[in-house]
Amino acid sequence: MAVTEEILGQFLGDETFPVSWESEVEKDFFWVYDDLHIPHPVSPMFFDIGGWWLSCDHMFRRFGTPFAVDWLAKNVNGYVYTTAIPADPLLRIEGTEYSARYEARVPRDATFAETMGAYLDTVLPVYGRDFADWWRDRLRPEMERNFAYLEERLDAADAMSLADVACLLEDAIDIHDRHWKIHWMLNFAQLSATLKLRAVMEKTRGKVDEELLGRLQNSASDRNWDSIEALWRMKNEVRDDTELRAAFSSEGAPEIARSLKVSERGRRFIAERVEPYQREFGWHAVWSHEFIFPTVREQMEPVLELIHGYLATDYDFPGAIEAMRLDIQAASREILEGLTGDALEEMRAANAVNLRMAPLTPDHHFYIDQGANAHLRLVLMEVGRKLVDAGRLDAPDDVMFLRYNELRSLIGSADVLDARGIAAARRREREEARKIQPRDWVGTVTPSQLAFPYLVNWGYPDRFHRKQSEDRTVITGIAGS
Repeated sequence: MAVTEEILGQFLGDETFPVSWESEVEKDFFWVYDDLHIPHPVSPMFFDIGGWWLSCDHMFRRFGTPFAVDWLAKNVNGYVYTTAIPADPLLRIEGTEYSARYEARVPRDATFAETMGAYLDTVLPVYGRDFADWWRDRLRPEMERNFAYLEERLDAADAMSLADVACLLEDAIDIHDRHWKIHWMLNFAQLSATLKLRAVMEKTRGKVDEELLGRLQNSASDRNWDSIEALWRMKNEVRDDTELRAAFSSEGAPEIARSLKVSERGRRFIAERVEPYQREFGWHAVWSHEFIFPTVREQMEPVLELIHGYLATDYDFPGAIEAMRLDIQAASREILEGLTGDALEEMRAANAVNLRMAPLTPDHHFYIDQGANAHLRLVLMEVGRKLVDAGRLDAPDDVMFLRYNELRSLIGSADVLDARGIAAARRREREEARKIQPRDWVGTVTPSQLAFPYLVNWGYPDRFHRKQSEDRTVITGIAGS
């Protein structure tokens, strides 16, 4: 793709941050560092099968977006950079998905970008209006069934063969892909509901009140609150039990865990409270968009640390959730104040849709960003354990340092590659990459690429106009998204 518009900036690499380009076409694109989701050096396995970008072609295809048709990722010095692909039938650009060469999906129709916008405008309001029902009645139950299947198989993994867990891995990959396709449907549905509320607010009030709009995006009924309530109940049990309270007087979660394990009461608290919490709410890691980091499902210390913090403040869950509920109700009244007739009804209807969508933000993190990635990690770890038992790897999480097809080749034959050596070398490479300060972007910046709507999530276009950060110690991003 020859650049035919103004070039606002270009960086193709230098001695401090070299960039390996697979083609001349790649250089023409604006590649943005994904510090929002993956601020750390990415593992080979996550890059191959875990990335959020893998299902974006489905999103753009389903909604008929005129502004982009695909989203590719590139590994630059160990870090993930992504770029949006325009609807240009003449464009040929490759990426990598599932260890395979992948050519970005572009339309054959040269008029796609000019004609498809009307389709998006036609269907998008339906998603905003109906998606909460689809989520409740069809999509959430589907995802819960998927998780129940994976968890049942994981519980039986000790009795499974390497071939069995290899098949389970393919199931987990398919489930991960499906959940992320649901994610993008939800993403656009939320966009529709929010845009509608903003439009009605501007129409009826003359301007958008951002503070009021933000309050109306909150939720008082979702899986995040369910998790908080469970922690609060454990906090109360500890507070009211002398023996448990003594164990939690220890400094630090590891010491609390040791104190609990030495008494019958402490062991019962772990078995009856902590472990069930982990099974229900532990499907996330400190950085969810990666397979390397252990999940809360695998370690109790993060749960104990949260309970310890709640004890220190005597956290009041009923008071907190009631305050949130009352504020949402107050904001809903405020947005209607002074309106009458059609304006009142239009605003009431737009906010009703918005309020139904609000809980889906934390819920989709639970079922997709966190849950789908965490379930896939645990299946990978079971594959890793089988390979350790077979003498093919040194540690279960060595699988994260293999590529997808390398792992499958290793499952098929122990002699096909030096998996131990590859994993060890890539661990070292990742540690070396941590010493590098990633640039905000690489490639070529043009007005149309800078205007890609989703880039606002990374702070663009404003971020482009700021000087590249010189702070080499700061890691940014969303830890639990």
